[in-house]
Amino acid sequence: MSKWTADDIPDQTGRRIVITGANAGLGLESAKQLARRGGEVVLACRNPAKGEAALAEVRAAATGAAPSLVALDLADLDSVEAAASEISERFSSIDVLMNNAGVMAIPHRETTPQGNEMQFGVNHLGHFALALRLLPTLLKTTAPRVVALGSIVHLGGKIHLDDLNAERSRYVSWTAYSQSKLACMLFAFELDRRAKAAGLPLRGIAAHPGYSSTNLQSSGPLAGGFHPINWVMAKATPLVAQPARIGALGQLRAATDLSLSGGEYLGGTVLFGARGYPKDAYTTPRARSESMAAKLWDASEELTGLRFADAFATTS
Repeated sequence: MSKWTADDIPDQTGRRIVITGANAGLGLESAKQLARRGGEVVLACRNPAKGEAALAEVRAAATGAAPSLVALDLADLDSVEAAASEISERFSSIDVLMNNAGVMAIPHRETTPQGNEMQFGVNHLGHFALALRLLPTLLKTTAPRVVALGSIVHLGGKIHLDDLNAERSRYVSWTAYSQSKLACMLFAFELDRRAKAAGLPLRGIAAHPGYSSTNLQSSGPLAGGFHPINWVMAKATPLVAQPARIGALGQLRAATDLSLSGGEYLGGTVLFGARGYPKDAYTTPRARSESMAAKLWDASEELTGLRFADAFATTS
């Protein structure tokens, strides 16, 4: 397939998809496209007002089951627990969890209520906890998927196992961001491996949006002080960035292309991944390191207090 577009999304009637950060950008585009194809979309959003506005847009696009809204603040693991409980109580099953939400290159070190560095806490730990808490509900369908949103910046990323929360080293916004996105990818691949080893139908797939024009640029790096990358982004975004509707195609394909077997990484491959329609994209050896993925998984379980084995046990 040379060019996978929104027209290639198969009929989603009867499928339920939970999308984090669905009130804007890639998440909103994904929600509208899935709703247009008949899917039942659950928008998991932090801001109630923005969530309601997005819900109205998705409702207008829907051709199947009505979309709904759930409050979720990924920075707070207590909010993650509450959201997962609400979703599990309201819905008998989930076909896809799309871990779309994120924060990017926060200029100064901030921490979550649990004391984790904000980018690592939101982008990785919040989604890690949400996936584990929703695992029993996901496994009530025949072919559930968890889609993780990676990034081309993972190419320069490194997992600092001895300092995941930038407590002992100097905080550098882009270093923390690239670590968090690499962590998202390692999580998806490790989840896929563990699910297959346990004989579960669950699949983990990662995708990247290339260089897409979304609200992340204004809410993250471009809101901070001077940094060479921030300056380049300010100049390049109007010239190079592709629209969110194209950037969202990677995660949409990951969620809906039933030919995928798990463990894939999808995204554009033009201009070093900055643009293009979703294909098998390049990952660094670090992103495919099974030993690092296992170590990060163990650390994530410690930081969230959740265990894959426990979540899996509740489904048996």
